[in-house]
Amino acid sequence: SMGFILQLVFACFAVAGEVIAMSMGLGFASMIDPQNGVQTPVLSSYFVIVATLIFLALNGHLVMIAMISESFQTLPVGTQWEGQASIGQLLVWASRTFSGAVLVALPALGAILMVNLTFSVITRAAPQLNIFAVGFPMTIMLGFIFLFFSLPSIFPQVDLLLSEGYALMRRIAGG
Repeated sequence: SMGFILQLVFACFAVAGEVIAMSMGLGFASMIDPQNGVQTPVLSSYFVIVATLIFLALNGHLVMIAMISESFQTLPVGTQWEGQASIGQLLVWASRTFSGAVLVALPALGAILMVNLTFSVITRAAPQLNIFAVGFPMTIMLGFIFLFFSLPSIFPQVDLLLSEGYALMRRIAGG
């Protein structure tokens, strides 16, 4: 269950990358995700790599190893686990994957929405302008610019999601 919770934390960033890539028009730029064996947008892989690097920079791997070793003391091998209610908490926390993904993707999604609204006004003002020839490259370019400026907002989200995940791991392990 500890590994599953950590996987859900990183799934937040994968989902955020997929949502941003689809709204930017990069949904076609996919690659095979070696961990899951499915095609994911490149931007999704980028977000997962950034989250992994932040996880390692925060010594999250050491915290995880410490929690696993503590779980052998709070929940010894061969004992009956009395935390069936914790499974419900785990399932409720799985919904946090989607709300965390929205929080990560919200700055870029808001900016891309403004770009799309701007292009809709331009299309109504000048209908002879081919919006697909102009709008698609501009949306991609402005999407990358907004991603660059929203990159510092990823760090607090990784920290928040990891701390919430660690707290749930401690509750489930009985510590």
